[in-house]
Amino acid sequence: MSTPKKVVLEPLRVRVRRLQFTAGLGFLSLVLGSILSAALTVRLVGRIEALPLVALRFGVALVLQNLWLLVVLPLLCYGAARVIELRPWPTALGAAFTGQFFILALEFVQDGVDGWLERGWLFTALQWGAFAGGVVLSQRAVVWGRAAAGKQAQQAQQQADARKDEYAEFLREAERAGEKSAQREASKSGEQAVPQPAPGAESPEQRSEAQSETQPEAQPEARSEDVPKAPAV
Repeated sequence: MSTPKKVVLEPLRVRVRRLQFTAGLGFLSLVLGSILSAALTVRLVGRIEALPLVALRFGVALVLQNLWLLVVLPLLCYGAARVIELRPWPTALGAAFTGQFFILALEFVQDGVDGWLERGWLFTALQWGAFAGGVVLSQRAVVWGRAAAGKQAQQAQQQADARKDEYAEFLREAERAGEKSAQREASKSGEQAVPQPAPGAESPEQRSEAQSETQPEAQPEARSEDVPKAPAV
C-alpha cells in the first residue's frame, strides 16, 4: 500500500518543492535588491537631485526602488536555470508576486489603505509597469539560462565522446602491441624448439664420410693367366 501512495504523492511533492523554491527566489531577490537599492540611493541621491528634468529624476528613482525586480531577480533566475530545470513563466510570476506581496504587506502595515490611495493612478500604473517588465526579464532570463545549460551539457557530451574515442583508440593500440608481442614470443619459442647439434657432435654426413674413409680398398682379384703353372713331369 505504501508504494501506490508514494507514486500518487510524488507529483504533489515536486510541485510543493518547486513552489517553495520559487517563493524563496522571490524573497531572496527582494532582500538583496533592497540592500543594493539602499546603498545606491545613498550614494546617488545628490546626483539624482541635480538632474534637470523631473521626469528623469522620477524614472531613476523608480528604477532604484524596483531594482530587486528589474536586476536582481533576473540574475537569480538565470543562475538558477543554469543548474535546475525551471519553467519560465511560472518561475518568473511566482517569484515576482512573492516579492511584491511582501512589499505591499509592509506598505499596508506602515500607511494602510490611505497610503495606496494617496499615490495616484500614475504612480500606481508605473509601479505595475515596472512589475510587468521585471516579470518579462525574469522569464527571458530563465529561457536564456536553460539554453546556456543545454549548450554546456552538449559540450560536456562532446568532450565525453571525444575522450571515449581516445580511450577506444588507446585500447586498440594496446591490443595491437599485445598481439605483436605475442607473435614475437611465439617465434622465439619456435626457434628454441628446433634441436641444435651439440658442440663436438658429428652430423650424419660427417659420419658417413668418416666410415667411407676407414674402410679398406678392395684388392683386385688375381688372374689365372698370371699364376705360373707347374712344370709337367
